[in-house]
Amino acid sequence: MTSRTKYSVVSTSTCLTIMLLVGHALGRGASSSDDTYKHIGVFSDVVSRIKSEYVEEPDMKSVTLGALNGMLEAIDPFASYLNADQYRDYLKNKDVKKADVGLILSKKFGYVGVVGTITGSPAAKANFTTGDMIESIAGVATRDMPLAYAILLMRGESGTTVELSVVRARHPEPAPVTLTRANFALPAVDSRMLADKVGYINVDALSADLVKQVAATIQQLTKDGAQKLMLDVRNCATGTPEDGIALANLFMKQGRITYLVGQKMPRQNFEADPAKAITALPLVVLTNRGTADAAEVASAALMDSKRAQVVGERTYGDAAVRKAITMEDGGAIILSVAKFYSPEGGKAIQDAGVTPNNVVSDADTQIDVDDNGEPLPDATPDKGQVKKVEDDAVVKKALQILAKG
Repeated sequence: MTSRTKYSVVSTSTCLTIMLLVGHALGRGASSSDDTYKHIGVFSDVVSRIKSEYVEEPDMKSVTLGALNGMLEAIDPFASYLNADQYRDYLKNKDVKKADVGLILSKKFGYVGVVGTITGSPAAKANFTTGDMIESIAGVATRDMPLAYAILLMRGESGTTVELSVVRARHPEPAPVTLTRANFALPAVDSRMLADKVGYINVDALSADLVKQVAATIQQLTKDGAQKLMLDVRNCATGTPEDGIALANLFMKQGRITYLVGQKMPRQNFEADPAKAITALPLVVLTNRGTADAAEVASAALMDSKRAQVVGERTYGDAAVRKAITMEDGGAIILSVAKFYSPEGGKAIQDAGVTPNNVVSDADTQIDVDDNGEPLPDATPDKGQVKKVEDDAVVKKALQILAKG
């Protein structure tokens, strides 16, 4: 890279970052603007020092790309910066129905991390779990890879494969994993009657149709004699905040479910509609670190309104409105422009998650792996088959709470 080219790259990249920072400052007022300009000065100084003092001539394009992605991740683990080519691919493919592997992703420590999986998907059958890190996709390192682009790489024609290098939460050495893309449906709502007439409802995914399934399940359990209900949304990480609002409303006759607000988006309150509530039975909700988005909105509403006790682990943290903002170079940033909040605590769910009022650790499924980190043939084929059993610690605690009334 010539000095002139290097100067051009650094100047362009610095200007892009400065525009992002200044735009934020102008929206926050004079006092905040002064503080932001100080940070801009620090950024420019660091870029200059890297250019002149680093042990070897650095790839400044990579340096600045890392800075941009690091800045976005620092405020929003679901944000992305896409260059012009990546953004064209994103626009071309974002609404195209393609086969997938069933991974729900976010950014973590600069890499792509696993929020959860969809039960029955290739990723679930390969025993991916919350906290796993994807080191590379198709041989391309995910360090500073835009999240939106990583998600696109997971999709393709049914039957094709995608090669991943994965650092599993339970196996720290990177291991190759091959996933075959497939078309699969979201898992249906499951239910059963537990002891003492407790109706158990297992929700692994949410959508408008699945909320209707939950409603039908509640009505059937009530008809069968259920006197108390247990709503299990552990590892439920799909669905929109609107689905979570609809789910909470099944149990709430009145009160605020959540509210939405952003820097440029006026506050919008979501109140329970009495006509949509279908049960007043005592309720306990089960959560864990794989609970995200729609299920978090519902859990926060039911706990804050004291409509239900929540048992389990702190949820992942994901409930926001995201928007693609086009840049002058043809690229774009995708980031949260408004967040959903817990109705009483006033905390952004994406920032704080939902901490149960009864914290109980959700025991991980123990899976034997080989030297490469691959599950052994006799390992559990799908965590969804064993994650919710009547004798696990979280369910036991929930039953105790329901027994005490």
